[in-house]
Amino acid sequence: MGCFGFLKGMMFVFNGIIFLAGAAILGVGIWVKVDSGSILTFLGKIENAPAELNQVLNVGYLLIAIGLLLLVIGFLGCCGAVRESKCMLLLFFIIVLLVFIAEVAGAVVILVFRPLADELFKKFGTAAVQNIKKDYGKNPDITGLWNTTMTTLKCCGFYNASDFVDSPYYNNNKNQYPSQCCSNMNNPCNQTMVDSDTAIGGCFPKIKQLIDDNTVVIVGVALGIAALEICAMAVSMILYCRIKSRGA
Repeated sequence: MGCFGFLKGMMFVFNGIIFLAGAAILGVGIWVKVDSGSILTFLGKIENAPAELNQVLNVGYLLIAIGLLLLVIGFLGCCGAVRESKCMLLLFFIIVLLVFIAEVAGAVVILVFRPLADELFKKFGTAAVQNIKKDYGKNPDITGLWNTTMTTLKCCGFYNASDFVDSPYYNNNKNQYPSQCCSNMNNPCNQTMVDSDTAIGGCFPKIKQLIDDNTVVIVGVALGIAALEICAMAVSMILYCRIKSRGA
């Protein structure tokens, strides 16, 4: 009985955390869809962006769906354990199993279609540079969104500072670059300053480097989540069988 009570308690705590995480992710998803100044809106304003990018722009809906799914899983796990409901525990097991299968399938798809993702980023990079050369310094929305992105990430342009050459800002400011492209933002950011300042790179290489540097952490977190899902399914089945045997 002590072991049974311990498993119930662990099931309640574990799924309580899942429920809170789901609420947080749901909130972030709603914020992404509501916030017109987010990076997703910035991506959507880029002309000639590859059509496949439209799927990325739906990430807000994806976060909302994931948040709702976690809320349901957390609710079923908590209530199933506390109320000793076989129906809830079985439904919890089925949903977590389906999520686990989907995650494995998603990982396989990412590995198989990685070259296609590289090609998509290449197309998007071309569109982003064209967007800078056409609208940066002329379109207030595009200019403001690029400035916010560069200030936040401490980067310059999509690939590097040369993306701004021949842009309206560059031509109207005596061949100067945005101040974010130079470490010393108090002085004019000209070609000499850009050439001598190698600390600030492009936004895309910086994001890519950040992901590459944290690959081990990302893989570790993914494996940890998979292990927790397996443990959750095992505990739910143990509780389901114990409840069934007690009711017999």
